[in-house]
Amino acid sequence: MSSCCSGHSTSSVLACPQCGVSGKNVSMKTMFHQVKFPDVLLLETDSYYYCADESCSMGYFSQQGKSIVKKQLRAFTEVNGHKLCYCFDINAEQYVNSLKDGTAEAIKNFVIQKTKVGDCACEIRNPSGQCCLANFKQLEKNFKGGYLKRQL
Repeated sequence: MSSCCSGHSTSSVLACPQCGVSGKNVSMKTMFHQVKFPDVLLLETDSYYYCADESCSMGYFSQQGKSIVKKQLRAFTEVNGHKLCYCFDINAEQYVNSLKDGTAEAIKNFVIQKTKVGDCACEIRNPSGQCCLANFKQLEKNFKGGYLKRQL
């Protein structure tokens, strides 16, 4: 698979100072592509972590106390809209509907194929800097189990 989904990111985690959820480390490349202008001009190189808790307003934080709230992110609307795949603009509701009507396999195969040939840009499009393929698997598991962690 392309570099975005080949485990490039570090597994380093740090608890969000606002909600306590473990945040994964993101690259500065992710940060520079996610923070809106003019806030990006003030961004200092540091080791930042992404808070994926949807109810938390914190976007990124560092051990040194630096923080970027989600409203300062380019993808703020998508984060709140349960975006499943940032590279190909697929939200969770669309994928759940495709699971219901039997068209999910084609969608997932498209994303997998595009990822394999390097046509994804997870590191810069996804605020977490992570590959989205695991999100598809988790949503499928929740759907097959008869429950979804979040209301769509």
